[in-house]
Amino acid sequence: MEWLTAPFEVAFVQRALWGGILVSAICAPAGTWVVLRGMAFLGDAMSHGLLPGVALAALLGSNLMVGAVVSAAVMTAGVTVLGRTPRLSQDTGIGLLFVGMLSLGVIIVSRSQSFAVDLTGFLFGDVLAVRQQDLFLLAAALFVALAVSVLGHRAFVALAFDERKARTLGLRPRLAHAVLLGLLGLAIVASFHIVGTLLVLGLLIAPPAAALPWARSIRGVMVLAALLGVAATFGGLLLSWHLGTAAGATVSALAVSLFFLSHMLAGLRHRRARLAPVPAPLSAPEVN
Repeated sequence: MEWLTAPFEVAFVQRALWGGILVSAICAPAGTWVVLRGMAFLGDAMSHGLLPGVALAALLGSNLMVGAVVSAAVMTAGVTVLGRTPRLSQDTGIGLLFVGMLSLGVIIVSRSQSFAVDLTGFLFGDVLAVRQQDLFLLAAALFVALAVSVLGHRAFVALAFDERKARTLGLRPRLAHAVLLGLLGLAIVASFHIVGTLLVLGLLIAPPAAALPWARSIRGVMVLAALLGVAATFGGLLLSWHLGTAAGATVSALAVSLFFLSHMLAGLRHRRARLAPVPAPLSAPEVN
């Protein structure tokens, strides 16, 4: 069993494992609502929309996390405002913000001749470079994500299934939508420096989507999604160590593979249940 435990005897792999566990727990609540509401495109747009803030922070020599938070706040505000425009569909507004923020980020990057390495880290992350202070930040982000998820659960449920009913119940769906965008932004900002913006959607979307056929409640989806994310992190780091592949990409690829495996098994279960013989009804006992 040395092949299973040897990689995790190394300090930086241990930190990578804990970082992936925390990221999985952060992404599970936000990712569940993303999947239930069909907001995958929004998640993709917000992850790429971090580029201008991160690029500007790198050029100014300031903290990249601060730049990511600013960009996430701009994207959240933009999506919220454009979503209230009656003649503009939400997808159109998200697409415009996506292209605009990404273009601005590329323009900022083009002003620097030595930004290639930082840009690669932004896009693909470096899960093996997780530091102790990163784990503390992720733990704080997890606490905030759980608090928002618990406090806003009722409003999020109503918003996901019937916005008009949410308004009737006085749950303020517009505010709930803005808070949900903030939760999504928190998950992306907290995760981008671990697995990168191109790969963060792997842990944000794949585990909740894989959990849907097996969980019986929204909370069940979140818990199972977190467990699947942890499994993808452990397995991805293990495969990366033995195969010499990129750790973050391997973790995300394994998360996506778990999604396809989950739905394949769910399809087989459904087919078996459909083909199972129906037991004959019991006949009434004879009365002498």
